[in-house]
Amino acid sequence: MTVVARCLMRFGKFSAVGALGAVLQVTLFDSLVRFLDLPGLAAAPFAVEIAVLHNFFWHERFTWRDRRTGGRGKALRLWRFHVSNGLVSLAANTALAYWLIEKLHFPALPFAIIAIAVCAPLNFLIADRWVYGRYRTATVSV
Repeated sequence: MTVVARCLMRFGKFSAVGALGAVLQVTLFDSLVRFLDLPGLAAAPFAVEIAVLHNFFWHERFTWRDRRTGGRGKALRLWRFHVSNGLVSLAANTALAYWLIEKLHFPALPFAIIAIAVCAPLNFLIADRWVYGRYRTATVSV
């Protein structure tokens, strides 16, 4: 299998996990806004964080299972995932919520879908290259 084919296959897996995470995020966001009457600006970061944890769990087991490590390696990946994908998603969703919902009075549910679509490609690249980058062993071949 070529490098491009492997990358496309992995992006497909990433997208499948992301789609499930997106459904979770949008459902949670909508529920927080609709049933708990939270403002969109408050609901967005909470919904994003739950989706980020969900996605990390499934990326470990499905998308990048060939790059798994245990113990401290997993803790490092969770930290990297939160620093990168978590912060990108939180920052973008909060900024977009501010501008689209608070300033432009955009409907809350379509906003959530747009925000996910904006973040997805960048999150994939960061996860593939930095969070789940190929771990090298301590031995060096000469």
